[in-house]
Amino acid sequence: MGSAEIFHVADSAPSADEPRAEPPAADAASSDGWLDSWLRRAAEGLARQPHTAAPLVTTHNALVQQFRYDGYVQQDPSGTWTTNAGTGRGLEIMPTSRLEVQLAMPPYLTHQSSVPDGFGDWSFLVKFRAFSAPEGKGAYFVGFVLNAAFPTGNTTNSAGHAVWSPAVAFGKGWGNFNLQNSLGGTLPQTGVLVLGRTVMLNDVAQYRIKRVIWPMVEVNSTFWSGGHDTGKKQVFLTPGIVFGSFPIKGRLRIGVGAGEQIAVTQFHTYNHRHILSLRLPFR
Repeated sequence: MGSAEIFHVADSAPSADEPRAEPPAADAASSDGWLDSWLRRAAEGLARQPHTAAPLVTTHNALVQQFRYDGYVQQDPSGTWTTNAGTGRGLEIMPTSRLEVQLAMPPYLTHQSSVPDGFGDWSFLVKFRAFSAPEGKGAYFVGFVLNAAFPTGNTTNSAGHAVWSPAVAFGKGWGNFNLQNSLGGTLPQTGVLVLGRTVMLNDVAQYRIKRVIWPMVEVNSTFWSGGHDTGKKQVFLTPGIVFGSFPIKGRLRIGVGAGEQIAVTQFHTYNHRHILSLRLPFR
């Protein structure tokens, strides 16, 4: 989870994940169809928040309309490697100016070890923008996030239980620099004695160069209570970079990102996660 903002030079620049959107004049709405009306409402919401790049791991602290497809390769504790295609990303749309819904694609996992390959769990995410202001008016974001994952994957690639993950997301920007933060946790609907509950803290520092280059570093922390890993914690340092977004045609744009999660605690459930991210924002 995370959040971010910017101003000064950033005032006139588009986001990495969506172009800066100014709400059109209200008198044009009556002559347009439902699609234009929906996109107009989304544009109003985009214009009322900071314009920043979505981090690689942390949930973006801004609403966005885009299709996102990520993949990664990570080292398992046994030393073998697992590939995840999709990583629970998918279509992100804004039904209202304050609400975003993400409909994810089930990820597909392949293992270098003897673990069978297969699909992981299906999930969706809802994000609500409570308070925000664009660059030049404070550049801040406060919102609430709820992610839900359901055990639809095959046995070896599924959590085996439905898991609800609420979080609060907040951030602030200064010029080309911004911070994105989130505090949340996981609440298994069943299977608490196996999975346990977690507290998750994510912090992102991000800087913009030439309007379309976004180097960043994330700190991703998880603390367990209950389950097999009770009392343990893991922390990852995640340097990364995002390029874009760049116009393709009409409303469609493109952005790409890459980075690596590196464990900095002795206990960790994986390490050296190499991440690639494709974003196709539209408005």
